[in-house]
Amino acid sequence: MPFLRAKWRNLVMVNWSIPPDCLAALIPEGCVLDQFQGKTYVSLVAFLFEDTRVLGVAVPGHQNFEEVNLRFYVKHLTEAGEERRGVVFIREYVPKPMIAWVARTLYQEPYGTIPMSHDFRRNEAGQLTARYQWGKNWITGLIGEPSQPLKAGSVQHFISEHYWGYTKTNRGTREYRVDHPSWTWRTFDHYQTEIHFESLYGSKWSFLSSQQPDCVFMADGSEVSVEPWGRLPATRNRELS
Repeated sequence: MPFLRAKWRNLVMVNWSIPPDCLAALIPEGCVLDQFQGKTYVSLVAFLFEDTRVLGVAVPGHQNFEEVNLRFYVKHLTEAGEERRGVVFIREYVPKPMIAWVARTLYQEPYGTIPMSHDFRRNEAGQLTARYQWGKNWITGLIGEPSQPLKAGSVQHFISEHYWGYTKTNRGTREYRVDHPSWTWRTFDHYQTEIHFESLYGSKWSFLSSQQPDCVFMADGSEVSVEPWGRLPATRNRELS
């Protein structure tokens, strides 16, 4: 049975290319950085959880909520030669303390709790708008219509098509699979943000406050399932193309 089932909806993805050295100390054992056209990306992702169930159980008051995370991308080569493309989370925020506790305790994921809200509506011109807010931080913009399939070789495809999670712990690397169909995506235009990176993620990330993103878009999302975690064998990183 999957550990978690939910719907992930309206994923606003803000993506910066950064020097690989910024992530060197955060790469889990057994993984290497996954790059797109020679660039290393870090992404801020704001989205909605809906119809959330843990081990098949819907916990009252904890089914629908927002999440905002900061993440980067890695690859792992299995003993059988399978290349697995995954995500590593720098920090994840939700508004529900119990959700954060479960994620920290069972998955050892770097979760925190912060008040959050979202708003989707059409403006006076009939354009669809989105806004996420977490604490004193926010992002807003115009959602493009209609949605479109991901195109192989695009930066949107690279950012969205990672189906594994990797977590660096003091007992080695944890690995889990996230299953979902390939998403459709939309443009996210005329976006504005106020994000206090230093208070959310530490002084190391304050430079993102003044750096323009390489791209911003919204993935429509889908139903997802997160499998129970496993542990990578303690071996040195393998070479990946």
